[in-house]
Amino acid sequence: MSSVQIRPAEISDAENILAIYGYYVEHTAISFEYDVPTLAEFQGRIMKTLAKYPYLVAVRDGKIVGYTYAGAFVGRAAYDWSAELTIYLSPEEKRRGTGRKLYETIETKLADMGIRNLYACIGDPLAEDEYLTRNSEKFHAHMGFIKVGTFHKCGYKFGRWYNMIWMEKIIGEHESDHQMASGKVESVQE
Repeated sequence: MSSVQIRPAEISDAENILAIYGYYVEHTAISFEYDVPTLAEFQGRIMKTLAKYPYLVAVRDGKIVGYTYAGAFVGRAAYDWSAELTIYLSPEEKRRGTGRKLYETIETKLADMGIRNLYACIGDPLAEDEYLTRNSEKFHAHMGFIKVGTFHKCGYKFGRWYNMIWMEKIIGEHESDHQMASGKVESVQE
Protein backbone atom coordinates (compact mmCIF):
# COMPACT_ATOMS: atom_id res chain seq x y z
CA MET A 1 0.00 0.00 0.00
CA SER A 2 1.43 3.38 -0.98
CA SER A 3 1.53 6.15 1.58
CA VAL A 4 -0.82 9.09 1.58
CA GLN A 5 0.47 12.65 1.28
CA ILE A 6 -1.29 15.67 2.78
CA ARG A 7 -1.03 19.01 1.00
CA PRO A 8 -2.95 22.29 0.78
CA ALA A 9 -5.88 22.23 -1.62
CA GLU A 10 -5.80 24.35 -4.75
CA ILE A 11 -8.70 25.63 -6.82
CA SER A 12 -7.60 23.23 -9.58
CA ASP A 13 -8.45 20.36 -7.17
CA ALA A 14 -12.11 21.36 -7.02
CA GLU A 15 -13.39 18.84 -9.57
CA ASN A 16 -11.71 15.91 -7.80
CA ILE A 17 -12.82 17.10 -4.35
CA LEU A 18 -16.36 17.59 -5.65
CA ALA A 19 -16.40 14.02 -6.98
CA ILE A 20 -15.80 12.77 -3.42
CA TYR A 21 -18.38 15.13 -1.92
CA GLY A 22 -20.96 14.39 -4.62
CA TYR A 23 -21.06 10.74 -3.58
CA TYR A 24 -22.05 11.73 -0.04
CA VAL A 25 -24.70 14.19 -1.25
CA GLU A 26 -26.32 11.68 -3.61
CA HIS A 27 -26.02 8.45 -1.61
CA THR A 28 -25.85 9.31 2.10
CA ALA A 29 -27.31 11.47 4.84
CA ILE A 30 -23.79 12.38 5.96
CA SER A 31 -24.30 15.61 4.02
CA PHE A 32 -27.69 17.22 4.46
CA GLU A 33 -27.49 18.84 1.02
CA TYR A 34 -29.97 17.43 -1.50
CA ASP A 35 -28.21 18.50 -4.70
CA VAL A 36 -24.54 18.28 -5.66
CA PRO A 37 -23.18 21.83 -6.01
CA THR A 38 -22.00 22.99 -9.41
CA LEU A 39 -18.27 23.08 -10.00
CA ALA A 40 -18.32 26.89 -10.01
CA GLU A 41 -20.19 27.00 -6.70
CA PHE A 42 -17.79 24.47 -5.18
CA GLN A 43 -14.76 26.44 -6.41
CA GLY A 44 -16.25 29.49 -4.70
CA ARG A 45 -16.60 27.57 -1.44
CA ILE A 46 -12.96 26.49 -1.61
CA MET A 47 -11.75 30.04 -2.36
CA LYS A 48 -13.78 31.44 0.54
CA THR A 49 -12.29 28.88 2.92
CA LEU A 50 -8.72 29.38 1.72
CA ALA A 51 -8.98 33.12 2.41
CA LYS A 52 -8.73 32.44 6.15
CA TYR A 53 -8.59 28.73 6.97
CA PRO A 54 -6.66 25.63 5.93
CA TYR A 55 -8.17 23.35 3.29
CA LEU A 56 -6.18 20.13 2.87
CA VAL A 57 -6.30 17.17 0.51
CA ALA A 58 -4.99 13.65 0.93
CA VAL A 59 -3.29 12.24 -2.16
CA ARG A 60 -2.49 8.56 -2.76
CA ASP A 61 -0.87 7.43 -6.02
CA GLY A 62 -1.52 10.85 -7.57
CA LYS A 63 -5.26 10.76 -6.79
CA ILE A 64 -7.13 12.89 -4.25
CA VAL A 65 -8.70 10.41 -1.83
CA GLY A 66 -9.93 12.74 0.90
CA TYR A 67 -10.08 16.28 2.16
CA THR A 68 -10.65 18.37 5.25
CA TYR A 69 -11.17 22.04 5.87
CA ALA A 70 -11.93 24.46 8.67
CA GLY A 71 -14.46 27.22 8.72
CA ALA A 72 -15.84 29.90 10.97
CA PHE A 73 -17.79 28.74 13.98
CA VAL A 74 -20.98 30.84 14.11
CA GLY A 75 -19.34 33.76 12.27
CA ARG A 76 -19.10 36.42 14.99
CA ALA A 77 -15.85 38.01 16.23
CA ALA A 78 -16.08 36.55 19.74
CA TYR A 79 -15.99 33.05 18.23
CA ASP A 80 -12.81 33.67 16.21
CA TRP A 81 -10.80 31.33 18.44
CA SER A 82 -13.03 28.42 17.45
CA ALA A 83 -13.36 26.62 14.12
CA GLU A 84 -15.72 24.06 12.62
CA LEU A 85 -14.12 21.09 10.86
CA THR A 86 -15.35 19.07 7.91
CA ILE A 87 -13.83 15.87 6.53
CA TYR A 88 -14.72 13.54 3.65
CA LEU A 89 -12.90 10.49 2.33
CA SER A 90 -13.51 8.51 -0.84
CA PRO A 91 -15.43 5.38 0.26
CA GLU A 92 -12.51 3.03 -0.51
CA GLU A 93 -10.16 5.14 1.63
CA LYS A 94 -11.91 4.58 4.95
CA ARG A 95 -10.05 2.79 7.76
CA ARG A 96 -6.62 3.35 6.20
CA GLY A 97 -5.43 6.11 8.56
CA THR A 98 -6.11 8.88 6.06
CA GLY A 99 -8.78 10.61 8.14
CA ARG A 100 -6.50 10.61 11.17
CA LYS A 101 -3.61 12.04 9.15
CA LEU A 102 -5.83 14.78 7.68
CA TYR A 103 -7.20 15.76 11.09
CA GLU A 104 -3.83 15.70 12.83
CA THR A 105 -2.40 17.97 10.13
CA ILE A 106 -5.27 20.47 10.14
CA GLU A 107 -5.37 20.51 13.94
CA THR A 108 -1.70 21.52 14.05
CA LYS A 109 -2.26 24.26 11.47
CA LEU A 110 -5.27 25.60 13.38
CA ALA A 111 -3.42 25.56 16.71
CA ASP A 112 -0.59 27.52 15.05
CA MET A 113 -3.21 30.10 13.96
CA GLY A 114 -4.39 30.53 17.56
CA ILE A 115 -7.54 28.42 17.35
CA ARG A 116 -8.45 26.95 20.75
CA ASN A 117 -11.66 24.99 20.14
CA LEU A 118 -12.67 22.66 17.30
CA TYR A 119 -16.25 21.71 16.50
CA ALA A 120 -17.82 19.11 14.24
CA CYS A 121 -21.47 19.10 13.17
CA ILE A 122 -22.42 15.49 12.42
CA GLY A 123 -25.57 13.83 11.10
CA ASP A 124 -26.85 11.29 13.62
CA PRO A 125 -29.37 8.57 12.77
CA LEU A 126 -32.29 7.77 15.04
CA ALA A 127 -31.32 4.19 14.13
CA GLU A 128 -28.45 3.36 11.78
CA ASP A 129 -29.64 2.79 8.23
CA GLU A 130 -28.29 2.45 4.70
CA TYR A 131 -27.79 6.24 4.47
CA LEU A 132 -26.21 7.06 7.82
CA THR A 133 -24.28 5.23 10.53
CA ARG A 134 -22.54 6.49 13.64
CA ASN A 135 -19.08 6.00 12.10
CA SER A 136 -18.36 9.74 11.97
CA GLU A 137 -19.24 10.16 15.64
CA LYS A 138 -16.99 7.21 16.51
CA PHE A 139 -14.14 8.62 14.40
CA HIS A 140 -14.39 12.01 16.07
CA ALA A 141 -14.50 10.42 19.54
CA HIS A 142 -11.38 8.44 18.61
CA MET A 143 -9.73 11.74 17.63
CA GLY A 144 -10.48 13.24 21.06
CA PHE A 145 -13.78 15.02 20.43
CA ILE A 146 -16.61 14.82 22.94
CA LYS A 147 -20.32 15.05 22.19
CA VAL A 148 -21.68 18.33 23.53
CA GLY A 149 -25.16 18.56 22.04
CA THR A 150 -27.94 16.94 20.04
CA PHE A 151 -30.53 18.62 17.85
CA HIS A 152 -33.41 16.20 17.43
CA LYS A 153 -34.98 15.41 14.05
CA CYS A 154 -33.65 18.61 12.49
CA GLY A 155 -32.58 17.11 9.15
CA TYR A 156 -34.85 15.39 6.64
CA LYS A 157 -33.41 13.41 3.75
CA PHE A 158 -34.37 10.23 1.88
CA GLY A 159 -37.83 10.29 3.45
CA ARG A 160 -36.67 10.12 7.06
CA TRP A 161 -35.64 12.36 9.93
CA TYR A 162 -32.12 12.59 11.29
CA ASN A 163 -30.65 14.17 14.38
CA MET A 164 -27.58 16.36 14.29
CA ILE A 165 -24.91 16.31 16.96
CA TRP A 166 -22.14 18.73 17.86
CA MET A 167 -18.78 17.44 19.01
CA GLU A 168 -15.99 19.55 20.51
CA LYS A 169 -12.25 19.27 21.05
CA ILE A 170 -10.19 21.75 23.02
CA ILE A 171 -6.75 22.19 21.43
CA GLY A 172 -5.39 25.32 23.10
CA GLU A 173 -5.08 27.19 26.36
CA HIS A 174 -7.76 29.72 27.23
CA GLU A 175 -5.97 32.79 28.56
CA SER A 176 -7.55 35.33 30.87
CA ASP A 177 -9.45 38.31 29.51
CA HIS A 178 -6.57 40.78 29.69
CA GLN A 179 -4.31 38.42 27.72
CA MET A 180 -6.90 38.00 24.94
CA ALA A 181 -7.91 41.66 24.63
CA SER A 182 -5.34 42.52 21.99
CA GLY A 183 -5.15 39.11 20.35
CA LYS A 184 -6.42 38.14 16.93
CA VAL A 185 -6.52 34.81 15.20
CA GLU A 186 -4.20 34.79 12.21
CA SER A 187 -5.27 33.61 8.77
CA VAL A 188 -3.48 30.55 7.48
CA GLN A 189 -0.63 31.41 5.14
CA GLU A 190 0.94 28.66 3.03
